[in-house]
Amino acid sequence: MFKQCLAAAALCAASLHAFADDVVRLGNLKFAHYGAVSYMKVIGPKYGLKIEERMFAKGVDIMPAIVAGQVDVSASALDAAIAGRAQGVPIYAVAGFAKGGVRLVARKGAPIAKVSDLKGKKVGVARGGAQELILYAELAKAGLTWSDKPGKDVQILFMAYADLNQALAAGSIDAMCQSEPQASQAINKGFGVEMLKPYDTPLGEPVRALVITEKLYKEKPDVAQRLMYAFVEATDFFIQHPQAAEKFVREDMFKNQITTQDFTDAISNSPYSYDLSTSHVQLTTDLMKKYGVGRLQDPVPKAGDWVKLDLLAKAKTKLNIK
Repeated sequence: MFKQCLAAAALCAASLHAFADDVVRLGNLKFAHYGAVSYMKVIGPKYGLKIEERMFAKGVDIMPAIVAGQVDVSASALDAAIAGRAQGVPIYAVAGFAKGGVRLVARKGAPIAKVSDLKGKKVGVARGGAQELILYAELAKAGLTWSDKPGKDVQILFMAYADLNQALAAGSIDAMCQSEPQASQAINKGFGVEMLKPYDTPLGEPVRALVITEKLYKEKPDVAQRLMYAFVEATDFFIQHPQAAEKFVREDMFKNQITTQDFTDAISNSPYSYDLSTSHVQLTTDLMKKYGVGRLQDPVPKAGDWVKLDLLAKAKTKLNIK
């Protein structure tokens, strides 16, 4: 009887070990529209996953962590993912999790109403993301030249996201191309005025990309698929339950540092989504090369070589998402 108990205990222990959650390490950014990606860690256990989240300052900062084997999945602007892939980071783009998320904001009281009014002005932007590329596309459309040194129509000042708002409030810059929710905060606090949502260039609305490592995709396809189930379910939950989404983002991600109005305005300009297209990735790549964003060298990565949408398609079918 004693031996039978030992055998049963051993079998139970082996069973528990066999069904232990697979650990997936997530690199994420602290923005309102990255909330559903963060919520995957709540959904993860349903799919046998323990998702360990680590916050980074910028999407490009995640790439070295991927190379070092410290991150399995990450959320970032598509530009950062493209730049990483161009530099040899072994990643696949597997979904899009938000679109838009950028505003051109002028300093309150500045004589700036349209992009052409930026001539002779200082414009702040964070380097290496959707906001940088979309700023250049808008300036080019208006026929303006730019540089981070004096002498062109517009002088670009590169700053961190938080520093941009401080610089605009202090009058150190005349305008900024800023991400959400910081852009909405500047407007709601009264020191910024929206010029436009800059989606009227060939780029359209920029898409944020969810990327996974080639190793996860190739060596652990079951884990990768379950991760995609968690992503799609988390995103659908946020879309269907906006109050729960707000509570999680404001309280869990931002520790009540943003208001309900900040959140509402930010998400209205950066709705949660799932989809990514190979054509949009290729267009973004081409414009990055044209405007010198990400310092892409020839040959630039072809979207068809590293955009893998099969996991997303299967997850949307399983969860009945159109």
